[in-house]
Amino acid sequence: MSSVAAPAAPAVVPRSVLVARNGVAVVFALNGLAVATWFGRVPAAREALDLSAGRLGLLLLAMSAGAILAMPTAGLVGQRLGTARTSALATLLLTLGLTMVGVSAGVVSSQAGVAVGLLAVGYGAGTCDVAMNIEGAAVERRLGRTIMPRFHAAWSLGSVAGAGLGAGAARVGLPVTLHLPLIAAVVVAGTLLGTRMFLPAGDTTPAGDTTSPATRRRALLAAWREPRTLLIGLFVLVMAFAEGSANDWVAVAFVDGYDLSEAAGAAVFGVFVVGMTLGRTVGTVALDRWGRVWALAGTILLAVLGAGVAVLAGSGPVAVAGVALWGLGASLGFPVGMSAAADEEDRAPARVSVVAVIGYTAFLGGPPLLGLLGDRVGTLHALLVVPILLLPTLALVPATRPPTGGTPRQPHGRTGSGPAGRKADIRSAAIRPSPDS
Repeated sequence: MSSVAAPAAPAVVPRSVLVARNGVAVVFALNGLAVATWFGRVPAAREALDLSAGRLGLLLLAMSAGAILAMPTAGLVGQRLGTARTSALATLLLTLGLTMVGVSAGVVSSQAGVAVGLLAVGYGAGTCDVAMNIEGAAVERRLGRTIMPRFHAAWSLGSVAGAGLGAGAARVGLPVTLHLPLIAAVVVAGTLLGTRMFLPAGDTTPAGDTTSPATRRRALLAAWREPRTLLIGLFVLVMAFAEGSANDWVAVAFVDGYDLSEAAGAAVFGVFVVGMTLGRTVGTVALDRWGRVWALAGTILLAVLGAGVAVLAGSGPVAVAGVALWGLGASLGFPVGMSAAADEEDRAPARVSVVAVIGYTAFLGGPPLLGLLGDRVGTLHALLVVPILLLPTLALVPATRPPTGGTPRQPHGRTGSGPAGRKADIRSAAIRPSPDS
């Protein structure tokens, strides 16, 4: 596949690009707010529906299934409708789903209604994720400097806000029937405003890509036979499980295992999100200084320690500190693995597609696995699966080294392994597979 390096930073950045930069940041933040709002109210929804851990795990599977279904279609939708319309329509679907979840859980007590709503949330969030990353990459090219990590920081800050609002809503007894639709209204209104600030339609595709669909399909099949790509995919799979298990279960586990209130459980989820945000903000320093292998090995060990302490501490405050370490340690694995798959720019779309499919399997299988295990040993102790899986994953970390025989090409014409680490967020890699979708 042909590729074109981004131009150097222009002497004067057009105002339209600066406006688009702000619009993309708004859409990222609101997407994070919407997703985290649901995760923060999982304990309340479980109580409203009177679900066991196993049945809750199966219900959570619907959101993961929606996100996975979005992956092969999001790029095509974005190409046909443009990133602004795709982001707006996807967010509308997401918010309708969030509203349906609230009504189904709090008014009609319908598990089927919640499942359909979560499917819509997952599909809408996943589609918007790809579209806003394409737009963000276009803005980055026009700015001539790396700015994508700031967009992902906006997503993390939005998720922190969602977790905090969820904890506050649970504390004051605001039912999910009101809370989720209120957040949905804010998210859809803000996203519509944000997408109006995007670059003009048709201005978000890199020039020079004339690769035929047949060539792309052959490249994708070839990527499935590359040992390094498959090893990175396996690594990303485990790291996705480590992150997704906390998103889905940490609030419920602390309510059950440490006898916390729903508000406190939502706050503990917020602690995990803060740890993830901090790790993705300052982790680039470790990546630049020590390289991927050492930085990933160190953070994985932090996640092992944190998850173990969170489950086995026996003391609520100590366990919460463990959750913070868990979030910090799990923050870099998935995104840096995706960046590693994209080291060689001309082969990045096919390789990242393969790694994304393997990695997202964790979001599909993780919730029911932990739910069924939670029925047997308790929700809190079921989370011990996380450190047990992370330890052998250390053997896969060397696969993330840049391939021999050449230095990976970087944005804006730079080379070296450090900037690849600075792309350390799954959403920065999500822009890569869209041409193959």
